[in-house]
Amino acid sequence: MQGQDAEVIHRLIHDPEVAVLTGSVHTSAPQPSSWSVEALRETYQQWSTSEDRLVLAVIERKTETMVGEVVLNDWHEENRSCGFRTLIGPEGRGKGLGTEATRMIIRYGLQSLGLHRISLEVYDFNPRARHVYEKVGFTHEGTGRDALWFEDRWVDVHYMSILDTDIFGGASSR
Repeated sequence: MQGQDAEVIHRLIHDPEVAVLTGSVHTSAPQPSSWSVEALRETYQQWSTSEDRLVLAVIERKTETMVGEVVLNDWHEENRSCGFRTLIGPEGRGKGLGTEATRMIIRYGLQSLGLHRISLEVYDFNPRARHVYEKVGFTHEGTGRDALWFEDRWVDVHYMSILDTDIFGGASSR
């Protein structure tokens, strides 16, 4: 993705469900975003040439519409590891696009980039995402209790990861 996708990302992060499920807000009441289109354009332009992340658009094939993003970030070269995050807007939900995009970028990271470990965090109130991650092969590693204050209650976060050996078997090579 590049800077020209900023308008779409701006719309997606303003979707109330995206804001809540990513832990970006502390209430489901509509809130203004601190991200302007210009700030997003600048950030995504920088990310498009960054060596510590890969940010890819999720495109709905029938309409050729961008409906979200998948991201490998915080690469640690020596450990051959990184983080993963995704967001899918309303137009992309319920079509299997999140599962397909997640599976594709995870395989690319483990196989083509030579990563050994990819990790993520998912909040307790997002079982749909957790189901996708488990279906792709992520394993639950632990729970961060009371990690997010949301609508006057604490919400746990679940830590998950996937290893190259989970997908391709055998011992991981250094």
